[in-house]
Amino acid sequence: MKLLVTGGCGFIGSNFIRFMLETHPDFEIVNLDALTYAGNPENLKDVETNPRYRFVLGRIEDADMVRTAMKGVESVVHFAAESHVDRSILDAQPFLKTNILGTHLLFDIAREYGISRFIHISTDEVYGTLGDSGKFTEETPLRPNSPYSASKAAADLLARAYYETYKLPVILIRPSNNYGPYQYPEKFIPLMITNLLTDKSIPVYGRGENIRDWLYVEDNCRAIDLILHKGRPGEAYNVGGRSEVKNIELARQVLAHMGRGESDIQYVKDRPGHDYRYALDISRMENELGWKPLVGIEEGIEKTVRWYKKNEQWWRSLKERLLHESRGFWQK
Repeated sequence: MKLLVTGGCGFIGSNFIRFMLETHPDFEIVNLDALTYAGNPENLKDVETNPRYRFVLGRIEDADMVRTAMKGVESVVHFAAESHVDRSILDAQPFLKTNILGTHLLFDIAREYGISRFIHISTDEVYGTLGDSGKFTEETPLRPNSPYSASKAAADLLARAYYETYKLPVILIRPSNNYGPYQYPEKFIPLMITNLLTDKSIPVYGRGENIRDWLYVEDNCRAIDLILHKGRPGEAYNVGGRSEVKNIELARQVLAHMGRGESDIQYVKDRPGHDYRYALDISRMENELGWKPLVGIEEGIEKTVRWYKKNEQWWRSLKERLLHESRGFWQK
């Protein structure tokens, strides 16, 4: 199979490309990425000479570039997105442009080229927020609470419309919070690890009571692979890690793995519109496709801490750039 991956130099995309090249020796992959701040070609340094891999520099809002990258491919896995909630609160426009207009353009050109499968990577944040009980199912109404999640929900609704109206064989994937190797250090887990490795405190919103379900990135890659091959067009699939943890408890786990104490925690003003809790019902993935997460949060944190300790050269320059960004929320 020849596969187009958008945003393949980002965190999940780069892990997915590496996973697919290793798992499917008959696959060819075209990676279309604009190399914005979180798109890092170093993420795929080890595969750039692979004859089954080709990189194309370009934006998903550029029709000519998308047509060039999509020509001759059978399926598309669409990761490319602006994805950081804090950045969307500061400036929503890039999120609307990429996550909605760029996705719309991809759908149109996929129709034009007769793409056999289009996997659209969404997020659990499109569902909004939960209280202390219950879980989101794939039928839960979309109630996004940030500009980022609103842009992703809009793309999800476009996907549904293109399936219902044009029978574009699109499948939605809504994963919970991913973590693991190659994650940009503005995100919570790598932010904590790299801050501690550079003798800085770790920021926690409010009192750290917000709850997230954490999914190790390799488990997500396995799920996407299964859905690409066996998922039903027109459907959505929740992909969760069964690892619900309060932010403060997650911070304590990271501190423990790094031999540090709670004096390294810095409580900061809470994010506007901060969703309290996310939790996913993943029974569709389990019952239809036989998938389940294999890496629990304790093992995943240990593996992630070990990776960042061993790969300081990869993250240090990114960290320095992030520290010098005038709009970087965590550094205020």
